Amino acid sequence: MTDPSPDPDQQVFHQHRNLLFAVAYRVLGTATDAEDAVQDAWIRWSAASRAHVADPKAYLTRIVSNLALERLRSARHRRETYVGPWLPEPILTGGDTAGAGPVDESVSMAMLVVLETLSPLERAVFVLKEVFGFRHAEIAEAVERSETAVRQVAHRAREHVRARRPRFAVDRSRQRAATERFLSAATGGDINALMELLSPDVTLWTDGGGRVRQAMRPVVGAGTVAAWFAAIGTVTYAGVEPADMTVALVGINGGPGLVFSGPGRVVATVTFDFDADGRITAIHNVANPDKLRAVAGGTTYDVGTRSGGA
Repeated sequence: MTDPSPDPDQQVFHQHRNLLFAVAYRVLGTATDAEDAVQDAWIRWSAASRAHVADPKAYLTRIVSNLALERLRSARHRRETYVGPWLPEPILTGGDTAGAGPVDESVSMAMLVVLETLSPLERAVFVLKEVFGFRHAEIAEAVERSETAVRQVAHRAREHVRARRPRFAVDRSRQRAATERFLSAATGGDINALMELLSPDVTLWTDGGGRVRQAMRPVVGAGTVAAWFAAIGTVTYAGVEPADMTVALVGINGGPGLVFSGPGRVVATVTFDFDADGRITAIHNVANPDKLRAVAGGTTYDVGTRSGGA
């Protein structure tokens, strides 16, 4: 017996699924909510009359963008009352972390943190225009605003991000080399080596969400941050003894990062932001167990801007 023919509507959706997740994740900053938005988009796609859908990619992107925007608006209060700094949910990303190609800056933890400072509408418009290159008219339909309004929002969001996110050309091979040196220095308790890797005004952001003991405010300055990480090999962290802690260098949010694990569980991720000289300017440490599910699950996400076909 031969297998039944695949559902063409299901095939179309599957073709664009990676793109839909890539859009939703950048708008929302969490893999869990992005997956839910994609699932809701599938439900709407399945129930819709598609006879007059000329461009399924644009149609599906419009649906998932609107769903993500609704979810982001409802999540704003929870994020504003969050215990300690709120950081995006890290995800494992594909690609050779040892390669020399450019890092996908648009999905980096640092960029997602900047996007948190935008209004929900500004964030959705910025993602669709600046990251994915949709036309203003297409975005207007997706966010249910006039094209004139979208142009104004896009300009405002672009200037906002530009002021807070200087772009430096640090390729993946240099990032990986710096990450490897950081790991060696931290696990060896070498404060001097850590200091050489850190910018003088480096900032460490830690997110425990009230579930794991973390710094409630940003930790600023190379000396303080170096001392924080030099203690890794000597103190119990998130209930895991130093002897039981393992660290893996993997691709996280488009660049090299570290995954700290204890027996049977992931306990934290650490990612870095760099200046033009390759020194670390910011560190994002996520330890909230609720935000580590995607990494613990081992799924590698394709969040490229061309995901899902032409």
